[in-house]
Amino acid sequence: MPASIDAMPVSTDSTADMLSHSSVAGPVVKFDDGMRIEGFLAAQVSAQPDRTAVTSRDGALSYRELDRRANQLARGLQENGVARGDLVAVAVERSLEMLVSIVAVLKAGAAYVPVDLSYPAARIQYILDDCAAKVVLARPGSIPPGPGATTVIDPFSPASYSDDHSALGQDLDSGDLAYVIYTSGSTGKPKGVMVEHRAVVNRLLWMQRAYPLGSDDVILQKTPIAFDVSGWELFWWLIPGASVHLLEPGGEKDPDAIASTIASRHVTTLHFVPSMLHVFLDYLEATSDRLDQMSSLWQVFTSGEALTTHQVRRFHSALGPSAPALVNLYGPTEAAIDVTHHACSDREPALVPLGRPIDNIRLYVLNQDLSPVQPGGTGELCIAGVGLARGYIRRPELTRERFIDHPFPGESRIYRTGDLARLLPDGTFEYLGRNDDQVKIRGVRIELGEIESALRDHAGVTAAVAIARRTSEAENLLYGYVVGPAPVALTALREHLCRVLPPVAVPSHLMQLDQLPLTANGKLDRAALPEPAPAEPSTSRKQQRPWAELVIGKAWAKVLGVQVHDIKATDNFYDLGGTSIGMVRVATELGGLLTLRDLMERSEFGLIVQELERRQVLQRQIV
Repeated sequence: MPASIDAMPVSTDSTADMLSHSSVAGPVVKFDDGMRIEGFLAAQVSAQPDRTAVTSRDGALSYRELDRRANQLARGLQENGVARGDLVAVAVERSLEMLVSIVAVLKAGAAYVPVDLSYPAARIQYILDDCAAKVVLARPGSIPPGPGATTVIDPFSPASYSDDHSALGQDLDSGDLAYVIYTSGSTGKPKGVMVEHRAVVNRLLWMQRAYPLGSDDVILQKTPIAFDVSGWELFWWLIPGASVHLLEPGGEKDPDAIASTIASRHVTTLHFVPSMLHVFLDYLEATSDRLDQMSSLWQVFTSGEALTTHQVRRFHSALGPSAPALVNLYGPTEAAIDVTHHACSDREPALVPLGRPIDNIRLYVLNQDLSPVQPGGTGELCIAGVGLARGYIRRPELTRERFIDHPFPGESRIYRTGDLARLLPDGTFEYLGRNDDQVKIRGVRIELGEIESALRDHAGVTAAVAIARRTSEAENLLYGYVVGPAPVALTALREHLCRVLPPVAVPSHLMQLDQLPLTANGKLDRAALPEPAPAEPSTSRKQQRPWAELVIGKAWAKVLGVQVHDIKATDNFYDLGGTSIGMVRVATELGGLLTLRDLMERSEFGLIVQELERRQVLQRQIV
């Protein structure tokens, strides 16, 4: 159930006096209000053009090379009709071409709309249709064909680049849109958040001021660009003239790939969603030799979910006295990535707060009527300042509902986050949950209403509800419940969900009920929704299983909480309640016998067993 907001007590204090007890302003820091993101690149091209800017498994680019290639592609975009203020979709896997594409879009005066290629075709098509992108940067055939006349340009093809690599010389503005990022929507359709250059520039400059990088630093870019955390990974390093390494596609799910890259590329700075940080710490503890290879790492940022005290303690314990700095960040997509920060220097914290506001940001804790709560009271966290988004694309009513103009004297505009918080005596904010049905799954915002809408769209389902439950590993798992007049084939239901929802939004557990539980006053009783019954120990399969079955079975059993002897060859890891993070844990349990890629490509138990047996045969032949 959503948490509640404290009732506002009767008070004779003025609104201004009450606000002083329920709000905190970040430092007021002047910055070049006309600066755009690509301006940071231009400064480095002038200062150190031949210094390495970006590396990947496929090569590297200097600042000059990155600038010239982006100029060439930007001119190619303009030749295809892209003009200032247009939207250009970027549906490119993590690569040099991905970064060149993003910078080129900005240089052309347009805003980029990142598209995650792991999304179902229907969701990709919805995003492209909704944003009305004039051009899509993508490999031919990588996105679904749509009904519109959108032009597809291949950033991997030399033909897409103009011969002219000189600067474009446009008169652009920091109030122009930088990007439109789509997040989950309660109506069943995602919504696009429009963010301007000015907001992003303020956020990047704050980060450089608060946690400064030097020119020798290396950021690991591993967050998919459809999530706003990627923004600081993509652009922060430009300010000090540092460099960025682009992790191989899919590597963000693989602790071994992350650890190997930190060691080989001398990565100093990176980001984790807390649930993935938990898995990475599991990996480091299981492979102690990797700890010595983390010496280049000196700061780790987390955001996307609530960071727990247990995770902070594990971080310091696993990495020891010389552990990198750990910083907790918080912020919605609607406010340019992050709005608060907290350095987790305490090795045994009693609480991990959201922290204090960043530069030029103001935070308020308000009641439902936007009046200030009593000192120390619980209320909705509202944001004001330079970082606010312009609003939601083509959603004026929702924009007016969430972005409030002139909420009270002295403030021109606030964003209502839906997050519940309270202001602590030390000036930091404590996160207390949501006032609606939005949840975070592995750092991704999910509206439960979107899942419920997809469940109800399946044939034979007359009613549906979705909930999230927290596991002992500090990970939220999604559960979907359906009601229908006849038995619903849950495998077919899962296949339907996979066609319309992003992978992270597909429930780990699906159950059919005779009816949804109700409270005494007839409302849905979410607390009474049952958990899947644990599997009863089987007597029919207790006989000794082959070695490979036993090894894989033990790993599955530990991660899924099932009985080894009840796992059948046809069982699918995800149908048994597994998640992508759970699969990472299986890989860790196997200790290198199979790679994460091996497991991701074969989610059926029997197929994984066959692959392990095949590997063992090959190994014996080599020996």
